Amino acid sequence: MRRPLLAFAFSLVCSSHAFALVGNATVVRTAAVGRHIVMIVSTRGNLCTGTAIARDLVLTAGHCVAPPATYRVFLPGIAPPGLPLKSVVVHPRYNPKDYASGRVTADVALLKVDGGLPAEILPAAIATPSTVAPGDRFVIAGFGSTVANSDTGQGTPRAAVLIATGKPGTLQIRLVDPDMRGERAGLGACTGDSGGPAFINNTGSYSVIGVVSWSTGPANTAGCGGLTGVTPLTLHRAWIEETARKLGSPLAP
Repeated sequence: MRRPLLAFAFSLVCSSHAFALVGNATVVRTAAVGRHIVMIVSTRGNLCTGTAIARDLVLTAGHCVAPPATYRVFLPGIAPPGLPLKSVVVHPRYNPKDYASGRVTADVALLKVDGGLPAEILPAAIATPSTVAPGDRFVIAGFGSTVANSDTGQGTPRAAVLIATGKPGTLQIRLVDPDMRGERAGLGACTGDSGGPAFINNTGSYSVIGVVSWSTGPANTAGCGGLTGVTPLTLHRAWIEETARKLGSPLAP
């Protein structure tokens, strides 16, 4: 059973608690992959993950920022109230009703940070469109919970290697723990990881191929640690590039 992965935990973030990928994921606070991601927090109390793709531009999921609210960017070392935003642009084809009912939609958004991101945050390039096959490996990263239905581990950047399963395409990619295959509890995105990246690892250089949108528990139950659903950027790359130009935010090469 699919579930969205935004966390309602603003008070926890402000009190320096942390978010992380469910399971035994790797802490990446200072590693290259960890320097690409940020937390996104709203006045409604929800938390998601985003990826820097320019010095002042963050890529995230549309469902993370579609509700009317004020959003700010946080990362370890940035105290409340965080970094303000100049603008929030949700993909025009994102449909919240489709998302809520489990149908595929353009679950993508861009956030322009007022004044830019700190120097320790490194923009990631958008991956060149390519065909994804079952068994292909990807790195997901985020600040979400390490235990389903819990705030355990929240706020710490973590990453894990997952593989594509099923019939990946341009509308959706499903990822699983390579050992558990989605049948038993394993690594995967969890609450607070929504909007985080699915990276291609090019010998230590990471490019983002998609945005984390949802998860299931093992054997398609509710929760985390089964499937991780990713919205690939192939069909949305042109919109991202055009919107970045309009916002005056040169994308990472």
